[in-house]
Amino acid sequence: MNGKRVVVGLSGGVDSSVTAYLLLEQGYEVIGLFMRNWNDDSVIEESECPWIEDSNDALLVAQELGIPFQVVDLSEDYKERIVNYMFAEYEAGRTPNPDVLCNREIKFDVFLEKALELGADYVATGHYCQKTSIEKDGKLYHQLKAGADLNKDQSYFLCQLSQQQLAKALFPIGHLQKSEVREIAKEQGLITAEKKDSQGLCFVGKIKLPVFLQQQLAPKTGQAIELAADSPIFKPVATDNLADLARPYPFSPDLGKVVGEHTGAHFFTVGQRKGLQLGGFKEPLFVLHTDTEKNIVYVGQGKQHPGLYRPALFIPKKDAHWLRPDLALKVGEKMSIMARIRYRQALQKAELIAQEEGLYFLFEEAQRGVTPGQFAAAYLGDELIFSGVIQ
Repeated sequence: MNGKRVVVGLSGGVDSSVTAYLLLEQGYEVIGLFMRNWNDDSVIEESECPWIEDSNDALLVAQELGIPFQVVDLSEDYKERIVNYMFAEYEAGRTPNPDVLCNREIKFDVFLEKALELGADYVATGHYCQKTSIEKDGKLYHQLKAGADLNKDQSYFLCQLSQQQLAKALFPIGHLQKSEVREIAKEQGLITAEKKDSQGLCFVGKIKLPVFLQQQLAPKTGQAIELAADSPIFKPVATDNLADLARPYPFSPDLGKVVGEHTGAHFFTVGQRKGLQLGGFKEPLFVLHTDTEKNIVYVGQGKQHPGLYRPALFIPKKDAHWLRPDLALKVGEKMSIMARIRYRQALQKAELIAQEEGLYFLFEEAQRGVTPGQFAAAYLGDELIFSGVIQ
């Protein structure tokens, strides 16, 4: 034993199971906790309550490894910090990322507090990412880096963590490939070795989003308006003004034609194709923009429609978050980075530019589906250094 105590978020999946095993091998005292974040099974896509099966699997893994285990009910905190945030964002016409918030607000905040109450030195999760530390000017900085398995890299989901949270975090499988993790689980006879990866919200499962949203946001019939690819609002602007480049296109009903109806603008998101239920077009329709005040969904034909692409995006100062505060840009400074605006997106070349009002991502190539409410993340090499909510 190395004398250090770690609480593992045992989710009932293979990744957290192997996380607990590896920590035991490294001499840590390990405790397994399953987070119950959800109480409403009516909006879950599976026919049976997935959290019950998952918590049972987590218990069986804990018994196999010989570690203490308990279920902690964090559903009230989850409702207050994540569910209410999701409703508010959708209602405002933005698309939230609850998994990013769950890591910042639940796993590495409320759950971390529970772990510290149990005398833990660290919290560990089965994320595919890596943590290293460097000393700079006499101060220790923790670095969040991509997982070795780039197909599974989950650093993006942790883009809102602080130095204080990273200091208490361990990611024991981050240096492994997914195939290696499953192999370890098989060798140890863990029940989760062949279990399929979970989908949807962390420790919740895959939700029926329309059913979930209709608990608070009533369906409301509105117009679907198509804008042609050659509409003047999509013509490239010859300007160096970052605010103009990052500003969403000025959508207006009089620029297009009504092609059908929808059930509520707040149920749709930029880039969405499925669920529009509008047919008879030469190419598939995609959502270009939603106006929740006027209850209008703007659509365009084809995945190459210029209305889906933006050359830049803006992060307001209040929504800017430096994982590495020592690298924070001063007003007027810029930095060459690799950027990601959604999970699993290939990294894109961009410049991160600091202005008085906030930070801009200026992309080398225009990006498809820049979505207000989502998180943009900036990397230097394989290290995630900055993130923020897209305006």
